[in-house]
Amino acid sequence: MTPRVETAWKALESHYRSISTQHLRDLFANDPGRGERLTAEGAGVYLDYSKNRITDETLKLLLVLVNAAGLKSRIEQMFLGQKINVSENRAVLHVALRAPRDAVIVVDGENVVPAVHAVLDKMSAFCERVRGGAWTGHTGKPIKNVINIGIGGSDLGPVMAYEALRHYSRRDLTFRFVSNVDGTDFAEAVQGLDATETLFIVSSKTFTTLETMTNARTARAWTLAGLGGDESAIAKHFVAVSTNAEEVAKFGIDTANMFGFWDWVGGRYSMDSAIGLSTMLAIGPDHFRDMLGGFHAMDEHFRTTPFERNLPVLMALIGLWYNDFFGAQTIGVMPYEQYLKRFPAYLQQLTMESNGKHVTLEGKPVAHDTGPVYWGEPGTNGQHSFYQLIHQGTRLIPCDFIAFLETLNPLGEHHDILIANVFAQGEALAFGKTAAEVETEGTPEWLVPHRVFEGNRPSNTLLLQKLDPAALGTLVALYEHLVFTQGVIWNIDSFDQWGVELGKKLAVRIIPELSGDVPLAHDSSTDALIRRYRARKETS
Repeated sequence: MTPRVETAWKALESHYRSISTQHLRDLFANDPGRGERLTAEGAGVYLDYSKNRITDETLKLLLVLVNAAGLKSRIEQMFLGQKINVSENRAVLHVALRAPRDAVIVVDGENVVPAVHAVLDKMSAFCERVRGGAWTGHTGKPIKNVINIGIGGSDLGPVMAYEALRHYSRRDLTFRFVSNVDGTDFAEAVQGLDATETLFIVSSKTFTTLETMTNARTARAWTLAGLGGDESAIAKHFVAVSTNAEEVAKFGIDTANMFGFWDWVGGRYSMDSAIGLSTMLAIGPDHFRDMLGGFHAMDEHFRTTPFERNLPVLMALIGLWYNDFFGAQTIGVMPYEQYLKRFPAYLQQLTMESNGKHVTLEGKPVAHDTGPVYWGEPGTNGQHSFYQLIHQGTRLIPCDFIAFLETLNPLGEHHDILIANVFAQGEALAFGKTAAEVETEGTPEWLVPHRVFEGNRPSNTLLLQKLDPAALGTLVALYEHLVFTQGVIWNIDSFDQWGVELGKKLAVRIIPELSGDVPLAHDSSTDALIRRYRARKETS
């Protein structure tokens, strides 16, 4: 931690001690214009952050902190293609995936934007062939089913985007997704499908990922079983998103149908790359480019807007305020839009794989807590399950409420009721209900404590016009840049993910030990579990 950052941090610690007991009721009572003033708007997103336990002084001190951390220069380093992923010595350029054709972003002396658009054009041409019926399977039938095989960023982004943009998707095409190496995932994905009408997208940069390639080989066998065992059928029913042409060709996929990406694209930042091929197949190239436009709009907002009005920066600072000063360990993301039902799950990888780090860029132990746990569920479902804990539990859980002014499916009063619940939850969390208010309702004295809501529970409200492809891109980019901002302040590498490696390597070692009499040399617990599995496997 630099001296400037340490000074800013200590100022915030002192400020926290003076403000931590203030109630949102008082903050609003003492500042009648707070609800209109503590807002920001950009790239089609309206952010109301007034229901947070902050004052103008809090914001001032948080802005001092982020400036001391050098965020402005770090943003420029990212957009200019410098290698800010220090542990892997890589540039971090998901922003290049949605840059306009005439943009110039140089990595190792080469402008990468033309290559990005070459892949997008290749994807578009392929998708038009499949969607138009020109691409047919081995028997000449058009494709009716598309199954994406991937894991992590090669699955979570495509699944989330498909569900989010289902309103814009081709309803005569079936889309399914396989990620888990549990055989049930694959078995259910192909249930009821005809191999002659099914196209698989195998998404693996190296084409060696254990889970993905296990599922891909099973898909290959399933396809051949449905097509009489003709090996030449594979090229008509499989395409690849990969950079390993040798392995792709060995699998039987025509490398002309391989869609590449680059080592400066992290998996969890790749849904707008070729990893989004299933998304483009579902919604079409034009809508996909609209989504890229939304990403780019938020990129430009993040890069050019002063921090005091910058949506990702403001949300990052407020989240850090609760994580590191109030000790809040989780953040709830509650989209009041059924199409965004997988958005919280997508954010889990984006946020926790990025900022779940325990050492700084220099390899020293971090000085403060990093990476809060993100979770959530669409409203109003969550209100009838975990909102009880948020309202009356003992833990402080800041929430992001996401809502749209216009519904894609107008049905009577449904949308008004939905939006009323968004606004009501933010109000209830902030202001609660006092014992005096409960008593005036005629509540028996013994019941009063049970019906008191302490309030002072913080939230952000994000409003957008409607959930279209551009809006989805904007939302994802907003959280991408929020993650980066917090990582800069914590001085960690938000773009590596070494934490996923150890368990995977141990699993590879254990696989052969589960079958056959292989000597075991793990701890006593793991050895006992392996022996028990062996014994049950032999008798089943």
